[in-house]
Formats: sequence, structure tokens, C-alpha cells
Amino acid sequence: MPEKPFAAAVIVHGSDPVKREMEFAKRLAKEGIAVLTYDKRGVGESGGVYVGPTVGTNNIDPANLTLLSQDASEAVLTLKTYLKDKKTPIGLVGFSQAGWIIPIATSNNPQIKFMVLFSCPTITTLEQLRFQFYTNGNHDFWNNHTESDAREHIKNDSDRYQFIATDPKISLNAISIPGIWLFGEKDIQIPVKLCIEQLNFMKAEGKPFEYALFPELGHNTSSDDNSTPVEISIQWIKEKALKLKKS
Repeated sequence: MPEKPFAAAVIVHGSDPVKREMEFAKRLAKEGIAVLTYDKRGVGESGGVYVGPTVGTNNIDPANLTLLSQDASEAVLTLKTYLKDKKTPIGLVGFSQAGWIIPIATSNNPQIKFMVLFSCPTITTLEQLRFQFYTNGNHDFWNNHTESDAREHIKNDSDRYQFIATDPKISLNAISIPGIWLFGEKDIQIPVKLCIEQLNFMKAEGKPFEYALFPELGHNTSSDDNSTPVEISIQWIKEKALKLKKS
């Protein structure tokens, strides 16, 4: 908690069994952003059950994403109780899997005023899985495959898991708060150019969405090794918070 925060944020986890993101939280707090970070459901000191591949299930089925979105939404309400200035805008900052969680939470909670999404998909859960199985962790994937190859596979590959796909665009189309996505062009977990294409469609329809693309980065766009994406996100939050307070 900074002395006089200009904005506040709840950190939303990726798909791994992650504890509270203390170092990232301190990084934001140092810049004047109040942060609430918590151990993911079923991890560390948090109750509940972590649902994920490590226990033989899939953690991006609609029920689990909805549950995690409710956790994030409750965290926003909790964070607000710690803010002296109740007009301080509160947003969600998340990674990877949070690309599905944040839109759901935001569409159900008017207290959320902005979104920052690091390497987050704008495509469906099943489309993302098809791509991730295709790249198979191969860091040289983009040296041996084209964008056309990837899109053809995403379109036609059979699904290894059977569940109803979650499409973040449904929730994103229902909200009008500002959001920024930060992508690494060498990402092998989400098809970045396809995600950007979806964002451009929504931007053309008037959604206040932005993105930044980093050609040399992969999936971990919030890494300490390259501080530029985080610096851009902090500056973006400052600009949006100022506009929100004026309005």
C-alpha cells in the first residue's frame, strides 16, 4: 500500500499453482499502485481445490474459470475496503490464463475499472489448447512454421479435451472499460497474431482496447529480464487512472 495510491490492482494468476505474486506486487506498489495479491485457490494458504493438469483434470473448463473469476472479483471488493480514497480506480492485472478470467470477472463487477493482460488470449480455450499442443513446447517453433500453418491447425485440429469452450470475446463485448494486452511475438502458448486480429476487430467496433507487441519476447512478457512491458503497463495505468478520476 503506497502512501497515496493513484490506482489499485488485484493480481490474477496464470494456470499454474501459484502463490501470491509478492515481487510483482512490490514492483507496482513502488510506482504508486496499491496491490492485493493472494495464493491461488487450493495453493499455499488458500482453501479450496487447485484444478489443473497436475491432478489429471483440465483447468480451463467453464466451471473452473468462473470460480476463479469470482475469487478475483471478491478480491476487488476486499481491496476497496483498504483504500482511504474510495474513488481510487481498481483494476485487474493478470497473466496468461487470466485472459479468460478477467473478462468474466469484469463483466460481473462494475467496481473493476481497467484491465492489464500479460500474454493473455483473446481466442477460445479450445483454440488455445490446439495451438499449445501443436507447438509442444518447442522454442524453435516459429523458425520452422508459418502463421498460416498455425491458423490451419487451430481451425482443424481435433480436441484432446471435451468441454464447452470459453470465448473471452463474449464477456469483452459486454464491457466498456479500458484494457491493454502485452504480447511477445515468439509466444508458443498462445497464437499472438490471431489474438491481435481479434482485438483489432473489437477496437474497430469502438472498444477501448490497446495492445503492445514485443518481437523478441515469448510468453513471459512480465519477466524481470525485460522491464519494458511492465513499465509500459504502469504508465498506461497512470494515464487511465487520471482520466477515470477526472470523469
